[in-house]
Amino acid sequence: MNKFFMIAAILIPALAGVLLPVLKLKNRKSRLSFVFCALVLTVIFATAVVFLPAEEVVLFTMTDTLRVALCPDGMSRLFMTIAAWGYLLAGIFSFKYMEHEEAEGAFPEDIFYCFYLLSLGALIGMDLSSGLISMYFFFEMITLLSMPLVLHERTKESIAAALKYLFYSVAGAFLALGCIFFLAQYTVSMDFVYGGNLAASAYEHRSLLLVMVFLGVIGFGAKAGMFPLHGWLPSAHPVAPAPASAVLSGIIAKAGVLAIIRIIYYSVGTAFLLDTWVRIAWLSLALLTVFMGSMMAYREKVLKKRLAYSSVSQISYVLFGLFLMNTTGLTGGLMQVLFHACVKICLFLTAGSVIFNTGYHRVDELKGLGKCMPVTFTAFTLASLSLIGIPPFAGFISKWYLALGSLSSGIDIIDWLGPVILLISALLTAGYLLPITVAAFFPGKDFKLQKTFKEGGALMDVPLLALSVLSLLMGLFSSPIQRFIEAIIR
Repeated sequence: MNKFFMIAAILIPALAGVLLPVLKLKNRKSRLSFVFCALVLTVIFATAVVFLPAEEVVLFTMTDTLRVALCPDGMSRLFMTIAAWGYLLAGIFSFKYMEHEEAEGAFPEDIFYCFYLLSLGALIGMDLSSGLISMYFFFEMITLLSMPLVLHERTKESIAAALKYLFYSVAGAFLALGCIFFLAQYTVSMDFVYGGNLAASAYEHRSLLLVMVFLGVIGFGAKAGMFPLHGWLPSAHPVAPAPASAVLSGIIAKAGVLAIIRIIYYSVGTAFLLDTWVRIAWLSLALLTVFMGSMMAYREKVLKKRLAYSSVSQISYVLFGLFLMNTTGLTGGLMQVLFHACVKICLFLTAGSVIFNTGYHRVDELKGLGKCMPVTFTAFTLASLSLIGIPPFAGFISKWYLALGSLSSGIDIIDWLGPVILLISALLTAGYLLPITVAAFFPGKDFKLQKTFKEGGALMDVPLLALSVLSLLMGLFSSPIQRFIEAIIR
């Protein structure tokens, strides 16, 4: 039975995306109803996959040894749930927001939703992949199907940003493919096995394999925005529609995270990587990205670009936890995957609400808007407090585990440098988010808005409130999430 639900969870958004421009639904209400039904059905089937026993299904075979197959495990269920629900909430928000995208030269709305749904199908396919070949197949599909979301407005800037996203992602994928070639020779099979699947012969060529695995993780790290292949994020987000930016940062970038998890924990194994230069190099790059992203966000004046640099930093929190290669760090990293997705989708949607209702893009233009857009800026404030890591919000829990994992890393410099960088990043995060809230709600007694604005309505406000309140509830009641994640990694 689970085979049917797995295939349906992929095919429903994929077929809906393909059919949407073919059907040419001229009535906007009919078009949006079609998209909404596809998103809801995807959530339903994805949820069914979560609760039903795992079964393997082979989609197709290329050779006797190369096959594209699906088989859910705990990691699949976590990432698939985030993708399905995140796309649904961002999609509901977009039903109102996309009225803003009717600018001359932009792609028609049905083209946006076509690739929005297709990219969701590819994401779920990658989440459910049973081995390296399947994962790489869907990983490449995600890049090709999400690039048009960046390209949507077809301006000079959006075309340049989309090409940059494509080039960075493809370059990273080629590095990753080289790693997969070598792993195919030195693993017992290409299927994922928690703890690693290396053959005994791998230890005879350990130095070479370490180099290839290092490059492979750097390649997949391009999608996650890890230095040095992070440059596409601050270019793509400001020009993409806000709902696209939300899923790019909150969900699509996590495809790189999942691929890295699969390489380190399900193909190579931490036993092969502990006490090597590779682990120290990855940890150093992750901490550098955390600090660099926070500093660039602190200096940035354009709201969506500030949030993009923030994503560079915050996703590297996840990578830092993965590279620690201990249970505490991995728990913190996976909790950060969930919490960051919730918070960053919310923040990009609040930015979209501001753009839609006011036309303002810069941070210094937001002064006093909290009084006429209280829902938007309340949601922004709650999400910001979680991203900073202030208790009892969800972000505090994940950062707590990351700090504990760092202290028990067994690497002298990382033991203290990790928590220090995390604290500095938290201070910088407060520095680039909280002043927006203060200026919005407390502009000064002599300040008067030159124009009066209003909220975007229920379609925009409900997803914002749901995500912001969820960021608080997940912090207050984090124990079930912690137990679920610990069950995955045992």
